[in-house]
Amino acid sequence: MEVLREKVEEEEEAEREEAAERAEWARTEKMMRPVEVRKEETTLTQEMLRDLEKKLSEIQIPISAELPAFTEDTIDISKLPVSYKTNTPKEEHLLQVADNFSRQYSHLCPDRVPLFLHPLNECEVPKFVSTTLRPTLMPYPELYNWDSCAQFVSDFLTMVPLPDPLKPPSHLYSSTTVLKYQKGNCFDFSTLLCSMLIGSGYDAYCVNGYGSLDLCHMDLTREVCPLTVKPKETIKREEKVLPKKYTIRPPRDLCSRFEQEQEVKKQQEIRAQEKQQLREEEERLMEAEKAKPDALHGLRVHSWVLVLSGKREVPENFFIDAFTGHSYSTQDERFLGIESLWNHKNYWINMQDCWNCCKDLIFDLGDPVRWEYMLLGTDKSQLSLTEEDDSGINDEDDVENLGKEDEDKSFDMPHSWVEQIEISPEAFETRCPNGKKVIQYKRAKLEKWAPYLNSNGLVSRLTTYEDLECTNILEIKEWYQNREDMLELKHINKTTDLKTDYFKPGHPQALRVHSYKSMQPEMDRVIEFYETARVDGLIKREETARTMTEYYRGRPDFLSYRHANFGPRVKKLTLSSAESNPRPIVKITERFFRNPAKPAEEDVAERVFLLAEERIQLRYHCRDDHITASKREFLRRTEVDSKGNKIIMTPDMCISFEVEPMEHTKKLLYQYEAMMHLKREEKLSRHQVWESELEVLEILKLREEEEAVHTLTISIYDTKRNEKSKEYREAMERVMHEEHLRQVETQLDYLAPFLAQLPPGEKLTRWQAVRLKDECLSDFKQRLINKANLIQARFEKETQELQKKQQWYQENQVTLTPEDEDLYLSYCSQAMFRIRILEQRLNRHKELAPLKYLALEEKLYKDPRLGELQKIFA
Repeated sequence: MEVLREKVEEEEEAEREEAAERAEWARTEKMMRPVEVRKEETTLTQEMLRDLEKKLSEIQIPISAELPAFTEDTIDISKLPVSYKTNTPKEEHLLQVADNFSRQYSHLCPDRVPLFLHPLNECEVPKFVSTTLRPTLMPYPELYNWDSCAQFVSDFLTMVPLPDPLKPPSHLYSSTTVLKYQKGNCFDFSTLLCSMLIGSGYDAYCVNGYGSLDLCHMDLTREVCPLTVKPKETIKREEKVLPKKYTIRPPRDLCSRFEQEQEVKKQQEIRAQEKQQLREEEERLMEAEKAKPDALHGLRVHSWVLVLSGKREVPENFFIDAFTGHSYSTQDERFLGIESLWNHKNYWINMQDCWNCCKDLIFDLGDPVRWEYMLLGTDKSQLSLTEEDDSGINDEDDVENLGKEDEDKSFDMPHSWVEQIEISPEAFETRCPNGKKVIQYKRAKLEKWAPYLNSNGLVSRLTTYEDLECTNILEIKEWYQNREDMLELKHINKTTDLKTDYFKPGHPQALRVHSYKSMQPEMDRVIEFYETARVDGLIKREETARTMTEYYRGRPDFLSYRHANFGPRVKKLTLSSAESNPRPIVKITERFFRNPAKPAEEDVAERVFLLAEERIQLRYHCRDDHITASKREFLRRTEVDSKGNKIIMTPDMCISFEVEPMEHTKKLLYQYEAMMHLKREEKLSRHQVWESELEVLEILKLREEEEAVHTLTISIYDTKRNEKSKEYREAMERVMHEEHLRQVETQLDYLAPFLAQLPPGEKLTRWQAVRLKDECLSDFKQRLINKANLIQARFEKETQELQKKQQWYQENQVTLTPEDEDLYLSYCSQAMFRIRILEQRLNRHKELAPLKYLALEEKLYKDPRLGELQKIFA
């Protein structure tokens, strides 16, 4: 055994020596290769490196060339409050807790990206993301629902892409700064929208995750415009009428079944070919519209808003993209993953796998396995424990100890450092930056303007195109506001050149819809009216070059339809308008609703006036138990012949078909009276058709004037734009000021001090009235004298002081310095000014004192309390 062991050791040592010799020989051979071989290997290596660099250079990270949303130069931080520039002790404690939480997370999950916890604000101060949210309920009713809030944020702000699409931003600014400068990135958009939604009562959260390229760049060119999506029409199923027992059997079908089957097969083949062609065309279009592959798919950072169900009657969870204001399902493929989310109370990390985007995520924030929270004081309830788990903590001491531990570890979120979010009425009305915004959709372009920005009241325009390049226009829709003619929508079809105007209630002609190709009269057009605003109950009027059809509702004569046929207009030598030369009427057809007050055989359902043929046709309503209706035709003739003889009614002038001839036998007198009545009705119908033509001309003239002027209405509460209201308000303020001055004057009662000396409630005698008058006048006279003496005393005082100053100057003139002389001259100038003013006041007082005395005397004579004086002078 020992010999065998020695042999094995010798063989192993020999193998090691042989391997060392081979390695040494390989090194020596390599060093002794020719220079050309080494050069070839070096060249090959360099080519491989260049090829690798070329392939790597194709994968580029598209860093945005635009500047960040804000810079230090664009933000004025001098006027920001202290909360923006410093942190409170509680906020500092929160930052320490966040840093500790981030370190534990990085240690436990080293393969995940760092958390977005406390970015810098506009003052370069770190702030926790939850404290950046400021829940605010806006004072505008339009911003109470989530859709209007999202649309406002989308319209009001301008999108700025992230500087680095692979990382969250280093700064997160306050919503007040974002609103002031009207621009921001996706995190700024989401923060503002989430603050508004939480203030409106929604359970909303800001999300930090990953989105598609179109979502991150607000690219809607592959999305259909919501305004072009037509609502689904509900198809009403017709109820099958049960066959009656006694019905007429249909005739036997003598067609060949074989031929019918062959025809059905042929039609099916044609439909299958059409479907195949349509499917191929759709596939071709989808391939053309398909987005190019994104090298950074799944890595682009994006922020949006999550709204959970429960509050505000939200039935299910959904996402809101703050860039576009559109809502999406949580199963949507545009949202590729979630890192974390937060509201104003807590911060959660997603611990679920996002390999299938967000489709498999469960948004139960109370589940600590799926969502790791940062603070214990969350409002989300924890998962309910089972009976087995709950049995171990029934002891009261354990429950108390558990509550104390949670209470010690809990930490309440500090209040938001952001000021109250305010949107001025002017900013709310303007909406878009500079009042205009353009959004490009798939085969459509949407333009928005602020109210009153355009002189014609245009606020929105949707242009639909035929191709993806948006070169061939299909139709244009324009929305208007504040129009005096109540125009709300204008629809222009470029293919058929058909224009349709939609009006709100309140138009002078009660227009609702006006469809036309030209504003020239006697062209194809359809006009619909608000029937409640018209006396005649007209609903719709259709006009062509040779016909006019009108539809009615709610008339006392039960008229429902009138159709007039026109003949060629007679040419005149002189130039004439359509009013002076109307089109000749050839035929008038009128239909009526059923009048329950009349029997069916006497209630006319349709009457036709054949004016050219001088005939009148009547068709009556059909009785419920009959299948046919009575008919009658009158031959309309003139009442006198060519010689002036009166024509007598004959039986051949009325042709009738009676369903029940034995029940209703009409005499000749009845037929004559009916024909006379129909002649009057024919004359009235012709006049109404003529009035309808004139009304159409009037409507066209009015619409041309409205389109030329397009006056806008201004509310009386809009004090900035309404000049009339502003002038009226200023006039009212001026009148109120004058009234106030008059009230102040009337409050100066000269008799009050003297009447107080007399017993209250007693009537003044003549002697008392004279005494009161004299006392009042003497007192007023003494006041005037005292005022004059006071002015005179001040005048004399100023004069004496000036004389003393002049005497002092004469005595010390030699020894005075230039500064003393300047002071002396300044004093003399001011003293002379005061002396002149006092002199003017004294002279004016002397002039006005007698007038004031006489005015008071006249006022006392007219005072009703001194009525005895009026009797003396009467």
